[in-house]
Amino acid sequence: METKRKLIPIQDGPWSQLFKPEKTGSYINDNSLIQASDGSWHVIGITRLSEGIDPEDERYFAHGWGDNILDSFSHEEKVIDHGIKAWAPGIIAHKGRYFMLYGPSPTKLAVSGDLHHWINHEVELVGAPLEACHRDHMIMKLNEDTWLMYAVGVKDGRGCVSVFVSNDFIQWRFVQYALVTLPAAPLRPAWGAVESPFVLKHEGYYYLFITYTDGRKENYHDTLVFRSTNPYDFGSYDGAGGGTEPIARMFGHASEVIQNPEDGAWYITTCGWRGMGTPHEGAVSIARLVWKEAE
Repeated sequence: METKRKLIPIQDGPWSQLFKPEKTGSYINDNSLIQASDGSWHVIGITRLSEGIDPEDERYFAHGWGDNILDSFSHEEKVIDHGIKAWAPGIIAHKGRYFMLYGPSPTKLAVSGDLHHWINHEVELVGAPLEACHRDHMIMKLNEDTWLMYAVGVKDGRGCVSVFVSNDFIQWRFVQYALVTLPAAPLRPAWGAVESPFVLKHEGYYYLFITYTDGRKENYHDTLVFRSTNPYDFGSYDGAGGGTEPIARMFGHASEVIQNPEDGAWYITTCGWRGMGTPHEGAVSIARLVWKEAE
């Protein structure tokens, strides 16, 4: 029988720098961290060459890589440089290839055999409400033949996380809203305040990490964590006890949670624009993470 303990993620130790672009950009924002088949580690994420903040000018990804998840990556290059906006990739490996979904809307798919050279493919979204899938795509393997895609959007003027299902990475069928924010939710920017979903399964439960921010420095690194037995439903959030309460609040922007297969240790990442209080300006940072039983 599968172990099923209610656990809470906790940062365990200081942040260390994982990757800071030196030639391909001035920062790295929402990104995806993945281990390649040869054991090397890769991070691919949003950047722009110029200083300052201008999401409209984020038109390719910075790609950094190295041999060890605990050593700052020293190699870098540009990828997905097509002259159009490129935001927040989500990458997963399957049968010797890597599949990347990214935004903003419309959803885009790129496929690679080595994480360096990417070929774009058309994507079909089936049954999705118009504003349900705008950006910040993330892919999770559900079983040997099924994948889930999480993306953020807007529902009735409020932020949401949508979930889609696919058997081929090309056609994605809308299932439902995995998380919605309610009218009483404290942050109400036009784009919804919900960013960068990351979902994993651990000891029988699914954990959803989201950044909850309206873009101000004081909440830019606010990460909420929700727990569910159902990967399609993490409830609703209003910040005032009228919906599902997060099980944890953590420091992090566009955080991903990774388990190192070599020693089983867990890690959490953070990143972001310059001037927003990131642990290492312009860089992706990484810290140890532990799971503790809820009291």
